[in-house]
Amino acid sequence: MRHSVTSRLTATTGAALVLLLSGCVSGPSPAGPGVDNPAMDQQAQSQPAPEQQSGSTTPSASPEAAATPSGQALAATSDADEAATEVMKRTVTQTLTGLAAGTPKPATAQVTEVLTAAGIAPAALQVSQSRTPTGLEADAIEAAVLQGKDCVIGQVREGSVTVTVLPVLASGKCFVGS
Repeated sequence: MRHSVTSRLTATTGAALVLLLSGCVSGPSPAGPGVDNPAMDQQAQSQPAPEQQSGSTTPSASPEAAATPSGQALAATSDADEAATEVMKRTVTQTLTGLAAGTPKPATAQVTEVLTAAGIAPAALQVSQSRTPTGLEADAIEAAVLQGKDCVIGQVREGSVTVTVLPVLASGKCFVGS
């Protein structure tokens, strides 16, 4: 009996909390109507556009802009960014795999050379050191390519290559430090 009361109390409290928090949002969604705020989207649809209210017959900037939902442009940009990142990931993977096949523990200069020869801009490339400060050979070497808001990071360890995509750091770089 006590478990049943506790369960009901918890469920009721949770539902009340959800209702209270749903009313805490003030103003329109930062992403704009239609993105994640259906109430704002319905309100925008029920009101005529500003040019319709004033009776103006001035056409919008372009027919394509009027016909295209604002979210489509963002989706197209996002798709293009994802495609560019995927192409960069393939380039890094193929290039490092080719290098690792002949040199299982490549030096920093070798990694830099093959990646720039593959068309990667030196300004977008970061490569870890192949030697430690005490002169020992590093266990692995990593290369990172800045691609938009992503970092394509490849690692060569004992002739094996691993490539992954991570977000850019707050510093705007892919590696911490120099």
